[in-house]
Amino acid sequence: MTSVPSFEAMEENLRVTLGAFARAKPTGEVRNFPGITVCCSDVNFAMFNASVITAPVMNVAQLEERIATAAGYYRERGLPWSCWLCQEWIDKRVRSRVAGAFYRHGLHLVVELPGMEANRLAPPRRPLPQLVFRKVESSRDRADFTHLMAAAFGIPHSISREVYESAETWQSGLTGWLGYLEGEAVTSAATVIAGGVTGVYAVGTLPRFRRSGCAEAVMRHALAQAQQVSGIERSVLEASEQGYRLYEKMGYRTVARYAVFAYG
Repeated sequence: MTSVPSFEAMEENLRVTLGAFARAKPTGEVRNFPGITVCCSDVNFAMFNASVITAPVMNVAQLEERIATAAGYYRERGLPWSCWLCQEWIDKRVRSRVAGAFYRHGLHLVVELPGMEANRLAPPRRPLPQLVFRKVESSRDRADFTHLMAAAFGIPHSISREVYESAETWQSGLTGWLGYLEGEAVTSAATVIAGGVTGVYAVGTLPRFRRSGCAEAVMRHALAQAQQVSGIERSVLEASEQGYRLYEKMGYRTVARYAVFAYG
């Protein structure tokens, strides 16, 4: 059986994940439009009101039409929003004009992220800390995950609560794991099985425990548990600058490039 091309599998997985966030509140929703999907969490934070380009873009007019569709949707709801764009969807002749198209609609580039894939993980290069792992299930687990996301990524705590403390967030394919040291939740990771791959998300560690191997330990545990459920070893992620070298050491390679634009 021929596997789905790497970036298309990653794209499908990302859309399922953003859709899980959109289900955190009853007023959130996922809407599919031609060439773009809107995943609205209905919170006052652009990264949780996302849109994703979902089909090839052959010219600037086509891109602007899709941006305008999402912009109109979020304008009606009065929400800040963001757009995830995988470079592999964009015709090479158009790529140099992408930022201008978003800028004309009031969006600015927030971050560029390499999309990475590993068919299997490389063995650890060092002993990893002995953590106690707990799956995110109870209200206490969700509160611990909320705190970690706020501390690790600078998400306002009130926004983090709206998304991660909602039981509905964890009922659409998103599985969270926490790693504890001496009873304190110090690191986290989440997985989504979709597109024939396991996507890895929300890898975060409290600042004072960084560079200690905690993130790698919780990632490996989360992926092992996902593989037990699905039988899938292939995994993907969108890497931050801080995590890139770790992921390379774990066996990931870059197969796509993402740009994330935001309004508001």
